[in-house]
Amino acid sequence: MSADDYPKIELHVHLEGAVSPELLFAAAARNGFALPVQTPQELLEFMRFRDFDHFIRSWFATTPALQTERDYRELVVDYARRAQSHGAVYLEGIFSPTDKVSSGIAMETVFAGFTDGVQQAREELGIEVRLTPDITRSVDLDVAKATAELAVRYKDRGVVGLGLGGPEAQWPPEPYGPAFEIARAGGIGSVPHAGEVAGSESVRGALDALHADRIRHGVRAVEDPGLLRELADRRLVLDVCVLSNVCLGVVPDVAHHQLPQLIAAGVPFTVNTDDPTFFACELGDEHAAARSLGADPRALFDAGVAGALCEPELKQRLRALGDAYAWGG
Repeated sequence: MSADDYPKIELHVHLEGAVSPELLFAAAARNGFALPVQTPQELLEFMRFRDFDHFIRSWFATTPALQTERDYRELVVDYARRAQSHGAVYLEGIFSPTDKVSSGIAMETVFAGFTDGVQQAREELGIEVRLTPDITRSVDLDVAKATAELAVRYKDRGVVGLGLGGPEAQWPPEPYGPAFEIARAGGIGSVPHAGEVAGSESVRGALDALHADRIRHGVRAVEDPGLLRELADRRLVLDVCVLSNVCLGVVPDVAHHQLPQLIAAGVPFTVNTDDPTFFACELGDEHAAARSLGADPRALFDAGVAGALCEPELKQRLRALGDAYAWGG
């Protein structure tokens, strides 16, 4: 079985971190944004992960070129096309509207552009994309609440979840509980980052304070056997990103990843790219790494269906697709 010959569901990709150099160059030219290099190939090399400090520098030297509704719409379609080439049949993409506020970009512009991309991806590619915007840790609670309110407002245009991203170790989840309550009351799911840089206490906070429907990463839950059993008993899906975890030093290499412990504990998980342009990992690469650690492609697909926040009718279509595929045969 090759990396690309079975259907895949991806629930954790930061769309700004998935931008292609070509799309970024075009957006920078339109918006008068000065990139640090002269060609798309040089940009690709500049963006590739070297260490965490370089990752942060390269992120802020490149992704702010994305400024308009057109930029965000094209970003959704561009990544959906790439993921589809690796077998993706359904995507939930993350974007970070609170990061744009300091640049004078209205969050309404960001939401409108990304949700337009959902429609265009459906029309042009026949793939369903849903969106799970992140609140960036460190923003004021008023900004977080405004993000939650926009998530609810754009629910009918493809927004299905609200996340919490950014520096996990410095900013625990509990202070953002009121924003997640707004989202929950409006029918929006809770998908915070937790258990990546910080330990199992971060996962516990995401469950108790934010009522997480799914955990982005969550691999450090293995440090607490009781929590691991709870995740398994609740069938709560984790968004695992093996190669991202290696790049960011969560684990030293693929061989030391926590994924086999999650399998042994019966915790369901999907496999995802996180920031594929920066981490040089496409969806097929992540699946190959996960399979090398014992992940079963059908189980990954089923976990994707279970964890997806889309409408029940679409879940049923995805479930039927999985049932019809000749897994392993």
